[in-house]
Amino acid sequence: MTDLALLLTPEGRALLDEVRDTAPADELAVATRLRREHPADLVSAALGQARLRQRAVAKFGAADAGRMFFTPNGVEQSTRASVATYRAERMKALGVTSVADLCCGIGGDAIALARAGIEVLAVDRDPATAAVARANAEALGLADLIEVREADVTEVDTAAHDAVFVDPARRGGRGRIFDPEAYSPPLSWAVGAARKASRAAALKVAPGIPHEAVPEDAEAEWISDGGDVKEAVLWFGMAPGAVRATLLPGPRTLLGRGLPDPQVRPVGRYLYEPDGAVIRAHLVAEVAEDLDAGLIDPTIAYVTSDALLPSPYATAYEITDQLPFNVKKLKALLREREVGTLTVKKRGSAVEPEELRKKVKPSGPHSATVFLTRVAGAPTMLVGHPA
Repeated sequence: MTDLALLLTPEGRALLDEVRDTAPADELAVATRLRREHPADLVSAALGQARLRQRAVAKFGAADAGRMFFTPNGVEQSTRASVATYRAERMKALGVTSVADLCCGIGGDAIALARAGIEVLAVDRDPATAAVARANAEALGLADLIEVREADVTEVDTAAHDAVFVDPARRGGRGRIFDPEAYSPPLSWAVGAARKASRAAALKVAPGIPHEAVPEDAEAEWISDGGDVKEAVLWFGMAPGAVRATLLPGPRTLLGRGLPDPQVRPVGRYLYEPDGAVIRAHLVAEVAEDLDAGLIDPTIAYVTSDALLPSPYATAYEITDQLPFNVKKLKALLREREVGTLTVKKRGSAVEPEELRKKVKPSGPHSATVFLTRVAGAPTMLVGHPA
């Protein structure tokens, strides 16, 4: 019997409830005690699942993670619930009523789609993964909206569904896969499947996808959550060639306007750090125009201005000092300002933040932010604080 099958028995479910809050340091003692009353393989499965559920809270929230079932790869590769919910709501706004979710994994996206009132055919070729997706649909009371099928997605007929969502595997035996044609299935196959959808389609891809790899008939969207870039999505049936950056929570969406690169100007009173989704989407020029700002260097995605203007797409810092790259001068300046809490940001610098902290040894009651970057081609340190 598989671990999942063991955990779905009445004894397994009861044991899961008993070990749900077990701390890693207590696992050995708990396992020793429980094995006196339960089979060893069931105890191991329950403790392993408890660990996975604890890890999954960051993505799914405590309420759902405490009821769902996970695999190690499923926790690592599944979509964060906030991102999946945003994407599902966008599908719903398009009038989508049924989706073929290809490469569904443990079912995170299928769950978000079903909660938006959309019927889902969730397909995965791995028997264990498909079984977990089915268990999750049942655990969350969504089995009437989610049909889970174990199959090769390239052989599934999606004609009965008005939308397609594809989440190709982007990890292999050696880690992340950067070539879209090395995805499983390849991006070219996923694009072909998307173009067959009658209403809309979405392909989840790595945020580092080259812009030249985006099909001309797709809209490209980069999504960040809490400032961390989570994914890129290629949308079909939308605005061909459009580019957008979406920030969660919100959502707040910046649309590309086809602007040329901003002019380079001297560092002003304020430095703006665009959100990672804005940078990945190549929309720094749109932010700069909205802020009446310019670049500090033609190759660096920091913009600067003498005016402090609000923007949901960039974080503002007031710059107090501009130094050529010199660790001794920075150390002296921080000592003079009694800076003990130092935030180090870098763009265009090979120096590691922790390495710099060890060298400058910050000490004192005040805080500061230092940017290791280039200004007009020269290695530079900018010191300031959030505006």
